[in-house]
Amino acid sequence: MASDYLIVNKKILPDYLEQVIQARELLSSREVSTVTEAVKIAGISRNTYYKYKDYVFLPEEVQNARRAVLSLILKDEHGALSEVISVLSSLMASIITISQSVPVAGKASIIITLDISRITGSAEDMITRLKSIHAVTSAHLDAID
Repeated sequence: MASDYLIVNKKILPDYLEQVIQARELLSSREVSTVTEAVKIAGISRNTYYKYKDYVFLPEEVQNARRAVLSLILKDEHGALSEVISVLSSLMASIITISQSVPVAGKASIIITLDISRITGSAEDMITRLKSIHAVTSAHLDAID
C-alpha cells in the first residue's frame, strides 16, 4: 500500500513551499487580511499559494491537527453514507459537518468536516479504511488544520 506522504528534509525542497506556509500563517494569524497581501509578503504568486496551500504543513501542524476536510464519491446505494459514518465513528473522529450532493449517474459527492483531535491512527489510515468500503469510489483528504 503506497503512501501519499513523505518525510523529507526541507533542504531538498524548493523555497516556495516554505513561503506557502509563511503566507498561510500570515492569514491565520490575521497579520494580513487577503491572500494578495500574504503572497506579496511571502514573495510567491497567488497561483503557487493556491496550488500548494493544502499540501504542505509543518510537523507540528499535523501533530496538533484538530480538523480535517474529506471529499468522497459514494455509489447511490442504501446505507452507503451510514457505513462511512460508522467507520469514522470507530476511529474516534467527530463529524462537524456533512454536505451531500444529489446523486447523479448513480454517484453522490460528499464533503465531511471532522474533528480529528482524538482519532485513533493517522489521517492516511482513515482514508485507507474509507476506500475499503464497497460503496466508496473515491476518498481524498482535502485539508487538515
